[in-house]
Amino acid sequence: MKRIAVLLSGSGYLDGSEIRESVAVLWALSRAGAKVQCYAPDAAQLDVVNSMTGNCVSGESRNMLVESARIARGQALPLSSLAVNSSDFDGVIIPGGYGVAKNLCSFASLGAAGTVHADIEKVLLAMHRERKRIGAVCIAPALVALVFRGQGLELTVGEKSEASVEIEKLGHRHVVCAADSCHFDEQNQIASTPAYMCEQAPLHHIFEGIRKLVDRVVQ
Repeated sequence: MKRIAVLLSGSGYLDGSEIRESVAVLWALSRAGAKVQCYAPDAAQLDVVNSMTGNCVSGESRNMLVESARIARGQALPLSSLAVNSSDFDGVIIPGGYGVAKNLCSFASLGAAGTVHADIEKVLLAMHRERKRIGAVCIAPALVALVFRGQGLELTVGEKSEASVEIEKLGHRHVVCAADSCHFDEQNQIASTPAYMCEQAPLHHIFEGIRKLVDRVVQ
């Protein structure tokens, strides 16, 4: 049975992990017979956003680990613990959501000049070094691109976009991909799928793309 770590960044597509994508990842991992553990930083989100209005909520703070536990039904652990035991896992998957680009790294504000949360970087570098597979959903390939800047990965965020341009600035190759598919970089053992980067894609296409990504990661 493969052991897969899932990295979350809160609960909600505007300020944390995209809930539908996260559920799709967990569903597909269950379907594949994998053993799963969710992780998130035990720290405050960059901001709190009203999902109905899209506006930031002033004076409110939310903890990423506590919020991620909503998706994980209470079974979320601090990311810092994964940073010291990543060798116990066979792969890692990062669902999308703006929290990935704001909480786990600074891609949302700085693009190719962004930095990555230290524990995330440590985990991904260790997985890559051990030839374990990494799955990146939606905007998460941008985070992966920051960690491995200049290393010529093949990644997708769907169609050509501002995000894909920034990924290419980091020395990677962007691959156009539909929401119901995924791209697998054989050399680097990294799977990516655009999910809600394809904003008009129907939900079943997003689930199908994520299923294909998960199947690649657990092979």
